[in-house]
Amino acid sequence: MAKWPKLTWDTEPTGPLKGIKVIDMSTVVLGPYATLQFADLGAEVIKIENSEGNTPGDLMRHGGDSPTKQHGPIFIALNRNKKAINLNIKKPEDKAVLEALLEDADVFIHNVRMAGVERLGFGYEAVKAINPNIVYVHCAGFGAGGAYGERQAYDDIIQAASGFAALSEQRDGKRPNYAPSLVADKVSGLFAANATMAALLARAGGQGGQFVQVPMFECFTWFNMVENLWGETFIPGNGRMGYTRSVNPRRRPYPTKDSFIAIVPYNDRQWAKFFELGGRPNVFDDPRFATYQDRTKHTGALYALIEEVSGLYTTAEWLDLLAQHDIPAMKYNRMADVLADPHLADVGFFEELESPDIGKYRSMKHPVHYAGTPVTNYAHPPMLDADGDEIKAALGM
Repeated sequence: MAKWPKLTWDTEPTGPLKGIKVIDMSTVVLGPYATLQFADLGAEVIKIENSEGNTPGDLMRHGGDSPTKQHGPIFIALNRNKKAINLNIKKPEDKAVLEALLEDADVFIHNVRMAGVERLGFGYEAVKAINPNIVYVHCAGFGAGGAYGERQAYDDIIQAASGFAALSEQRDGKRPNYAPSLVADKVSGLFAANATMAALLARAGGQGGQFVQVPMFECFTWFNMVENLWGETFIPGNGRMGYTRSVNPRRRPYPTKDSFIAIVPYNDRQWAKFFELGGRPNVFDDPRFATYQDRTKHTGALYALIEEVSGLYTTAEWLDLLAQHDIPAMKYNRMADVLADPHLADVGFFEELESPDIGKYRSMKHPVHYAGTPVTNYAHPPMLDADGDEIKAALGM
């Protein structure tokens, strides 16, 4: 069995997955977001990039301006704490490098269509023959065996197909829209990370390696329908899908004297106190708002009343009043405001780092705290093939 290459990191990883070895042949967002979870948590992640074409490497290297022309903003966010090697696995010598890496890996993850990766000689059965104990994770657009099983998928495709884009049409009565976020990619990436860790736990319990497929369409539809199956949960259904609260057009930041604010009274006491503060103490005399179930049925009317009173005070005045009475509320931040948010500053969420290749750049700390195995940003996002020579030399190749 080939010895896993002894790699040199900027600093030593300390996270809870230290010692786990991941071969990452994924690109763009979904797969790299999944493997970012492993890399942040201390796993050794080797990123395999294709050396072919005019724009070699992960496509996200080339999305957006960057000082190196290799570190697009999204690539920076998704590929820290990883090593990078360029391979063209159609070539025998590069195929041999990947085979050697797989011999001692814990995880192999990719988002290549299965028929294509099998032609290249790295389908599950071929990889299992190299390493029977490996967890093989395939990030697919659609699950095998379904009508769309061979189709490609991207974030827009899945937002449309899952019904998620229809929520904006249902809310506003206008044309459907995509959420202004790569939400389907990122949610599916978290599913992939979770599934991989579950398979590793099963292996640690003596159940061996296995094939894991993470279908984007099914994962995101599951995510979407948790609250939005709603009136079709029971059979026969009533045809009313979409959680009444979340698809209400008035569910939005409320205007104050000087800006906007998020206010979410939730229990009876909070609602009563909020309207008392807003000079409307008799709101709950209305039977439409007497109970949680009634309020859920008449969410639109309730939100309209909030808008009627929210303009009484400035945002700061509201925040002070609501904090005194333990009513959930937060200042509305525009994107640039988030960079200066005092809570995020207190916890050191945004880090200003400096790389010899990239220069100064902003990164985000991993958001989960592990008391015994702290997570750190221990390696900058790599240049193309930055670690190719080191990896090959460590393999004796």
